[in-house]
Amino acid sequence: MIPALIRWSIGNRFLVIMLALLLAGWGAYTLKNTPLDAIPDLSDVQVIIKTSYPGQAPQVVEDQVTYPLTTAMLAVPGAINVRGYSFFNDSFVYIIFKDGTDLYWARSRVLEYLSQVAPTLPPTAKPALGPDATGVGWVYQYALVDRTGGHDLAQLRSIQDWFLKYELQTVPGVSEVATIGGMVKQYQVIVDPDKLRSYNIPLSKVRTAIQRGNQETGGRVIEMAEAEYMVRASGYIKSEEDLRLIPLKVTKDGTPVLLRDVAQIRLGPELRRGIGELNGEGEAVGGVIIMRFGENALRTIDLVKEKLEVLKKSLPEGVEVVTTYDRSALIERAVDTLREKLTEEFIVVILVCAVFLFHLRSALVIVLSLPLGILAAFIVMNMQGINANIMSLGGIAIAIGAMVDAAIVMIENMHKHIEREPLTPRKPMANCYRSRGRGGPGIVFLFADHHVQLCANFCAGSSGRTVVPSAGLYQNLCHGRGGGVFRSPWCRY
Repeated sequence: MIPALIRWSIGNRFLVIMLALLLAGWGAYTLKNTPLDAIPDLSDVQVIIKTSYPGQAPQVVEDQVTYPLTTAMLAVPGAINVRGYSFFNDSFVYIIFKDGTDLYWARSRVLEYLSQVAPTLPPTAKPALGPDATGVGWVYQYALVDRTGGHDLAQLRSIQDWFLKYELQTVPGVSEVATIGGMVKQYQVIVDPDKLRSYNIPLSKVRTAIQRGNQETGGRVIEMAEAEYMVRASGYIKSEEDLRLIPLKVTKDGTPVLLRDVAQIRLGPELRRGIGELNGEGEAVGGVIIMRFGENALRTIDLVKEKLEVLKKSLPEGVEVVTTYDRSALIERAVDTLREKLTEEFIVVILVCAVFLFHLRSALVIVLSLPLGILAAFIVMNMQGINANIMSLGGIAIAIGAMVDAAIVMIENMHKHIEREPLTPRKPMANCYRSRGRGGPGIVFLFADHHVQLCANFCAGSSGRTVVPSAGLYQNLCHGRGGGVFRSPWCRY
């Protein structure tokens, strides 16, 4: 088949050139739209269910939340493993799907089964799906600092949670913006148990009074003087004073007992179980950008940076955004490495052809085959859903050497045939077919066998055994059917 393919290519040179141009255009378009990342995503297709069950011990969370969820998720189509983890206040359930499952199809199936089991959970347990991201989705991280001391950790956390987070979530490719560190500001009611006992007020009544005092109640519409007036009771808590004036009960003499009579109201931080620290300089508030599954990491990071530059103008005076992790530098270095190695290969090929063959035009065959082969590799990667990362780009850089070897062997073999039988005007391509058509199969099997033997030597290296490459293929190449002799180090076999 290989000789027939070579014969057809020699007879249809114009069509081959057009197909090569078409391949180059297709490959260039694919290369432009190939997702770039530094780390290959080898994680399983998984969906995470996070359930908050405030104030409960891990064993209670396990019995009332984690166990019902894991048993229900065992029936999800395509699920091969279900893992449950119970912590204080929180439950995590991981549903692992078989390879090749579409992530969003898996999320929709999990959501269907979650809607069936959610009514059986405790009323205060709130399950929710995790972000549509993978374990390598952590692509960018920043910190909010105020070196002037004008804003405390609670104010920086409010800027992150209520301003930066919502704006950055609108960036294409961003799945979630997680917040680290700082203080979450909240109203705190510090109840005095002695005063509750003196007024004979249970703690549950205090909680109920606060809930009822922080709500809106709507009425109906009253028509007066050909105008409609909406009746409603406005009761949202907007300050500490609103909390202090919440009534709890009325004494026998008609005196109301307010919340301020039995408790101390103040602003304070929410209970936290970790901190965010920056370079040993003290605590800071951080934000983590989680990339959506299958997105272009480099493009997402660039868009996040552009958005942050716009948002910096709206930050309070003294607040700075400091980049603490940026994967784009690693991605760009990986791409630059491939570009440098490709350039080095071009230079080496030109020098080899010029020194050993004394024919610069022959180097064009090799120089043109390298980018075409690389573009074809990106087309196959795109069809298989593989992004450009350190592993895939490294494999392409290594494969460049094999591509160069095959092309040099073909060119030198052709030159040997031309030396023995020069080209004639009537049959200018006869030597091309004799050198390439007859030597092509041997070269194909030569390099296939060469890579197989390299893998075998690698596998046998630990046991001390040496695998000797097959001599028959090298002999067929060195003393081919066409009678040509190819001088190569491999001919010693």
